[in-house]
This record gives sequence, structure tokens and C-alpha cells, in this order.
Amino acid sequence: MQDPKHKVNSNKLQQAWVSYALSKSEAIPLILRELEKETYQKVLQPRMLSSPLQGRLLSLLSQLIQPKKILEIGTFTGYASLCLAEGLKENGELHTIDSNEELIKFQEKYFSKSDYSKNIQTYLGLALDTLPKIKGLFDLVFIDADKVNYDNYFEQVLPKTRKGGLIISDNVMWSGKVIQKADPDDLSTIALQAYNSKLKSDPRVKTVLLPFRDGLSLSWVR
Repeated sequence: MQDPKHKVNSNKLQQAWVSYALSKSEAIPLILRELEKETYQKVLQPRMLSSPLQGRLLSLLSQLIQPKKILEIGTFTGYASLCLAEGLKENGELHTIDSNEELIKFQEKYFSKSDYSKNIQTYLGLALDTLPKIKGLFDLVFIDADKVNYDNYFEQVLPKTRKGGLIISDNVMWSGKVIQKADPDDLSTIALQAYNSKLKSDPRVKTVLLPFRDGLSLSWVR
């Protein structure tokens, strides 16, 4: 049996690592700090928000790619959207989809006062219904919505992503559940286990799964 003190010490060490990493990384823009604070104050399940360090990674990846067109599945309060938008080329486009009508005003508040208000196009509705209406080709795709449909999202976005583009899938470690035997009723875990295996063996992409926060897969389109 694991010593409870060991678990506490491990958690403290992990928090210290993250704090140190943030202190040595690019500063977080003020608008993102404000968005994060208000999300935790006013929105249910604020843990769905991308972490500050993950946000800096998304920003860096986007700036390396310099996309003309980004697709995001799962807007939530818009934190990741704004991070990804930091790499857009001039007059680039970010298309982001979410099904939660209650978050529209929250998203609009921060998108409108950002530097990317004219670059962001939001869509309200189910992603599987909305995706066929959005034209590619995309340089960068971020999948962060219901886990059961990850494979369906991937199959819809892959033909719309240019060769050499990047598809990022969030939460693929699912709090560690993917490395355990899934309960037959745990459809999200079962779906992610199958999805992770598929990305590894799919010849259309080259994938690296990063054990970063809750797991982040980077799939380079061949």
C-alpha cells in the first residue's frame, strides 16, 4: 500500500515543477489571466479550461506553424482559442465550435476585446453537424470536446487538413483511466483507448502522445 505522505509529496513536487516551468516560460497575456480568473468564478467545471502552461504550448505550436486557418472543436470559454490565435498569419481565420449556448456571451466578451476579434468565427451546435459546413484546408486542428466522438471528429477533419498540418487531441490520458481496464459503461475511456491505439497505427498521420497535463496527442498529417 502506498504511503499517503508519498502521494502528498509527489503532488507538491509536481505543482512545484509546473510553477517553475511557468516562471521560466513566456509571460501569460493579461487577457488570458482575466479569462481564467472569471472562468473559475462563474463557470461550471472550470477544470475543462486549458492550463496556463498548456496554453503557452498551444501558442508556441501555432506560432511555429503560422497557420492561415485553424479549426477548434470545443470552445468552452475561449482560453485555448485565444492561445491558438496568437500564431495566425495576418488575415488568418480561426473557426471554433461549441454546443453550450450558455457560454456564448462569455466567449464573445473575451474574443471581442482580444487582438483577434476579426479573425475568430464561432459556431453554436453539435460539431458533427457543423463540421461539414466549414471549408478547409486547415493548417492546425485542436480537438477538445466529448471524448466518445474523438474518432468521428478525426475522420471528419483529416480530409480538411493539409499535408504537413497538425491535429492536436486533448485529454487523451483521461486522468490516467486509459492505462487501466475500463468499466464497460465508461464509454469515454473506452473510446479514448481505441482512439489512442488508432492514432499510433494510422499511416495517414505520425503521432506523439505527450503525458502533459491530461495528455496531448500531436498528429502530423502525412
